[in-house]
Amino acid sequence: MSEILFDEIPSLDLADFVSGDRDKKAAFVRNLGDAYENIGFVAIKNHGLHQAMQDELYAAIQKFFSLPDEVKAKYEKPEIGFQRGYTGKGKEHAKGRNTGDLKEFYHVGQAMDHIPNDDAVNEDYPQNVWPAEVPGFREVSLQVFSTIEEAGKQMLRAIALNLGLEETYFDDKVTYGNSILRSIHYFPIENPEQVPADAVRAAEHGDINLITLLMGASADGLQVLRRDGKWIPITALPDQLVVNVGDMLERLTNKKLKSTIHRVVNPPREKMNSSRYSIPFFLHPRSEMDLSCLENCISADFPKSFEDCTAGEFLEERLKELGLKK
Repeated sequence: MSEILFDEIPSLDLADFVSGDRDKKAAFVRNLGDAYENIGFVAIKNHGLHQAMQDELYAAIQKFFSLPDEVKAKYEKPEIGFQRGYTGKGKEHAKGRNTGDLKEFYHVGQAMDHIPNDDAVNEDYPQNVWPAEVPGFREVSLQVFSTIEEAGKQMLRAIALNLGLEETYFDDKVTYGNSILRSIHYFPIENPEQVPADAVRAAEHGDINLITLLMGASADGLQVLRRDGKWIPITALPDQLVVNVGDMLERLTNKKLKSTIHRVVNPPREKMNSSRYSIPFFLHPRSEMDLSCLENCISADFPKSFEDCTAGEFLEERLKELGLKK
C-alpha cells in the first residue's frame, strides 16, 4: 500500500462494482482500498437512493424537528439508550468530552415485521417509534433505511475482496443487523453567548459501526482529520453518498482500514441562527459478530492492537462513553 495524502475524499461509482465487468470491479476494489487505508472516506454515486426519496425524508424530518420540544420529548426512550426515537438537544457528547453537541436527532432501526419470528435479534432490538404528528415519516424512513442498507452491503462486499476475504464474508453478519438511520438537526443558536465556549455541532469523533453512509454531506462544516494533522473539508455532489470506515471495521482489520476522526464545526457566529440537517446511516452487524482482529491483518510488523469482543459488547461500551447509557 502506498501512503497517500488526499486533498479531498476520492469519488467512486458503485455501478462499476456491480456492473459485471471484471476490470471495473477490480479497479473499484483497488481504489476503495487505497482510500480506506489512507483517509477512511469515499464519496459514491449510483447507490440507489434517488433524489425524490431524499427530499421526502428531509421534508418529514424538518416537520418533526420544527415541533415544540415538549412534543418531541414524547418520543424519547432513555431506557433503551436512545436507540430508537428522539434524542434531545445536547444529550450526546463525543467520547472523552462532557459538553453536549449542539444537535438533536431521531433514530430508526430495523423494521421488526420483516424479521423472521425465530431470529434471535427479535429479543435484541427495540421496536421503532413513530411520531403521530408527521404523516408518512414511517414509510419514507423505512424506504430510505432499506435502500441505503443495500448499498452498504455492496460496499462491504468490495471491502471483503480488498481484505482478501470471500466476497460474501459480511453478508450473514449484517443480515438484520443492528443498523441505525439517524436524522440530525443542528439547531439554530439565537444567542451564541449562551452556549458553552467549547460546544460544537459535532465534536471530533470516530463512528462506532462497520461503515457509515451519509446523506446531506455537502453543507459547510463537515471535516476529516488527515494523517498529517490537517483538517480537510468533506464535500460531495448532490447525487453522492459519503461512506466512511467505522471503529468496528478498524478493529476487525487491526487498523489496516482507518476509522478517521471527523467533526462538524460551527458556522461563523453570524450564521449560527440557521439550521443544518444531515442523515447518516450507521451500518451495524448483528450483535453476536466476532470483532476479533482478522488473522491476515496481524503480522510481526502489525501486532494485534485490540482485545477480542463482540459487536454487541463494543456497542454497549461506546454508548456509555457517549452519555446515552448509564
